Amino acid sequence: MVQLTLPYLLHQDKLKVLLEEGTGKSVSLIITDNSTRILSVKSGNDAFSVRLHWMFLHAGEEVISEVASFVKNRRRRTPLINKFIRENRDCIRRGNGRPYRGNIQGKYFNLKELFDVLNQEYFDGRITASIEWGRRNMRRVVRKRTLGSYCRENDIIRIHPVLDRKNIPLYYIKYVIYHEMLHSALGEYSRNGRRVMHSSEFRRRERMFREYSKARVWDTRH
Repeated sequence: MVQLTLPYLLHQDKLKVLLEEGTGKSVSLIITDNSTRILSVKSGNDAFSVRLHWMFLHAGEEVISEVASFVKNRRRRTPLINKFIRENRDCIRRGNGRPYRGNIQGKYFNLKELFDVLNQEYFDGRITASIEWGRRNMRRVVRKRTLGSYCRENDIIRIHPVLDRKNIPLYYIKYVIYHEMLHSALGEYSRNGRRVMHSSEFRRRERMFREYSKARVWDTRH
């Protein structure tokens, strides 16, 4: 299956409540787009002042729990937080204020060319998102890769470079791109404080991809 980063969406007020429950103190929470201070804490007698990068609005329960533990004791180790930041580092702006831009031309596929064809065929040219290859990380083995992601805050689709290989069928990489374009087109809604990414309408539209069945079969075999 195509897997995605940032699977949830917490409202800032809900995140504040979770941190207060985890720390046992009042929390003043500020959400930022700071590229150098992703997580910072100041403590008072009965309260904490916490500044968090907006990516943490998309963190799961275990990561938020570790954030709360870190707020209480800054000497604690933070393996889950570090992993979450690494996996979503493309959402961190560079120091010049501009989001990271990778290239569109791979060894075998040009993402912009494929994007433009899909945009005209399925969306009448309405999708305005940019597209690029994600960063290649050769230092660690990833069992379950994120093949594609859509970052709404920056309006960027990123495709994992593992798909830029000779043995990847053209229809399959087009399917991955189409999947992410649907996220851009349909948006999302919140249910019980969490973002619903794959609604029934999303699944209906996904099946409109002309080679959907073939892509799904190839997906399950690899």
